[in-house]
Amino acid sequence: MAVRQSRNRSRRPAGVAAAVALAALVAAAGPTVAAEPTPPAPAPAVPAPGAPAKKPAVTPAFGAYLDYGPRGVARMAGLSRWLGDAELRVGHTYLPGDRWSNIEGAPTFLDAWADWRTRKADRMFVLNVPMMERNEEGVGDDEVRALLRRGAAGEFDHHFRALAERLVELKVPDTVLVLGWEMNGITYTHRCGPDPEAWKTYWKRIVTTMRAVPGQKFRFDFTPSRGRDAVPWTTCYPGDETVDIIGMDSYDQPRGMKFDEQVKEPYGLQAHVDFAKKHGKPVSYPEWGLFRNGDNAEYMRRMLAWMDEHKPVYNTVTDYCPHGVWQCDDNPRSTAVYRSVLFGRTDEPAPGTPEPTAPATPTTPPVPAVPETTPRPPAGCSPLELGDWVEYWLGGKLCMRLDWYSRDE
Repeated sequence: MAVRQSRNRSRRPAGVAAAVALAALVAAAGPTVAAEPTPPAPAPAVPAPGAPAKKPAVTPAFGAYLDYGPRGVARMAGLSRWLGDAELRVGHTYLPGDRWSNIEGAPTFLDAWADWRTRKADRMFVLNVPMMERNEEGVGDDEVRALLRRGAAGEFDHHFRALAERLVELKVPDTVLVLGWEMNGITYTHRCGPDPEAWKTYWKRIVTTMRAVPGQKFRFDFTPSRGRDAVPWTTCYPGDETVDIIGMDSYDQPRGMKFDEQVKEPYGLQAHVDFAKKHGKPVSYPEWGLFRNGDNAEYMRRMLAWMDEHKPVYNTVTDYCPHGVWQCDDNPRSTAVYRSVLFGRTDEPAPGTPEPTAPATPTTPPVPAVPETTPRPPAGCSPLELGDWVEYWLGGKLCMRLDWYSRDE
């Protein structure tokens, strides 16, 4: 199969270079104030849309990627309310891959996530960890090959030791680490293709280094993208001793591919669960959602049913356009299916409800309104677009007051 096109990753942290110019920009813009992000409005207390699907006997832990910083944590409560107070046990974010200091877990970046995780014992924190800095800068194969060999030789061990110590310090030693995700593609500097043997050795060094930190209980999730992509993901598998979970990022692509084909294709969904079973590992779906086939309610229904059948350790839908449901109003039919299936879901099965042989197909429910989650600036302010990473460190958008000149008159 042809190599798949990369997804738009603009909503994830990609770098902090904009911060260097921030002081000059603020000085030139005049007086400013920080616009605090507003959380989604609480959903009204309504019954589940349409006929609720029967709950499986064992409910997979689920959540959503809602934002990489504190706003992602804050939005989880809104998504839960929208789903009829369904229990979102999984929080998911990404370390920025721009520089090593951020891969180590920069001060304050993980604090809000750690606080959320430690509030309830059964919660799960999932953290995507880049294996290289400059991870989305289009580094060429020759340089990637050289970097992988340096990593395999232990040159970067200290960065991952620092991250492990940081997570233990924050009292989240049981974090699930999605290390070097989608390594079978071409998007990332931490890709496997230029030197699979060096990549596998490097993975093993990272895991060994992090497991050596006192107090850790980490689980390491090996997560390729679905299908062959640039190289077969099985070529990159580093071995059972350093892998705890075998994940798969699975979006509704390429264009025109039906769900049955996504199941049966080489290195597809069925191959994934078969490979995990052969190796005695549970599965996960750290990233999934709509994509090149638009508002595809059939994909949404089938993917949710697939996960109920195969009981992953966790799944987290990528909830921004074009992939998502709650924070994206481009997919109303898929949104209705997602909400119908997960409305009110908790860890406990309904009393006396037998395990279904197949998830029930929801009747056509009314399309629920998707709450607006865009932060609103204060009245009289014009927001400055500085990028998500700068906004995170500021605690919200920066805006310039339109009436600042008149206050001195």
